[in-house]
Amino acid sequence: MIDSTASIHPSSLIEEGAVIGANVYIGPFCFVGANVEIGENTVLKSHVVLNGYTRIGKNNQIYQFVSIGEVNQDLKYAGESTCVEIGDLNRIRESVTIHRGTLQGGCLTKVGSSNLLMVNVHIAHDCIVGNRCILANNATLGGHVTVDDFVIIGGMTAIHQWCTIGAHVVIGGCSGVTQDVPPYIIAQGNHATPFGINILGLKRRGFNKEALHAIRNAYKLLYRSNKTMEEAKPAIEALAKKHNEVKLFYDFFARSNRGLIR
Repeated sequence: MIDSTASIHPSSLIEEGAVIGANVYIGPFCFVGANVEIGENTVLKSHVVLNGYTRIGKNNQIYQFVSIGEVNQDLKYAGESTCVEIGDLNRIRESVTIHRGTLQGGCLTKVGSSNLLMVNVHIAHDCIVGNRCILANNATLGGHVTVDDFVIIGGMTAIHQWCTIGAHVVIGGCSGVTQDVPPYIIAQGNHATPFGINILGLKRRGFNKEALHAIRNAYKLLYRSNKTMEEAKPAIEALAKKHNEVKLFYDFFARSNRGLIR
């Protein structure tokens, strides 16, 4: 079904069954598969491929040579009907690739809303990306990676499969991340190590001095006290009972599957 207000260049191929919302613009030489849904006011600049069971939300800007919903690169994948979901208000720049999920990963690759995916970003199968994230040029997420809200990943950085990146994290460019990164942290290097708290970003998002002080104390307990994680946990838990912001930090321990960067 194609809304009557949609504008589609005659060189583009829209398969029967695709759902095209109001005021969608599809530029030259695009392909939209039969099981794709595009929300209103979304723009496909040109040479965009949307395939598989893919849902694109509203008000997205999708630039040339982007590929979303194609067959993933997991050798176990055998053509199952898995999905990609994209939220609203995203800017997806040139040559970004976002692959469909696998049965082993819950059948879904998902990107939230208000994200900026810069040139040549790759989001592999079964990744979950939150809201208001920035992935800079050539950033790569291996399969099953989770990226929480307000994360910035620098250019040329690779995240190992199954890693979890906590909210408000900044990862510097040219890094290799092979373990989980707790919320609020700045990390850099190959392999990535912690370099303190993302104070500037937290201030911009309205964190007050008391919250920042508590987060800094939790960071020091984990990374500057010469304690093991198990030794630091009780003191961090006590801080978390007084400060909700630290609770996000403490709760991350239970989510970690690959161990924390140290």
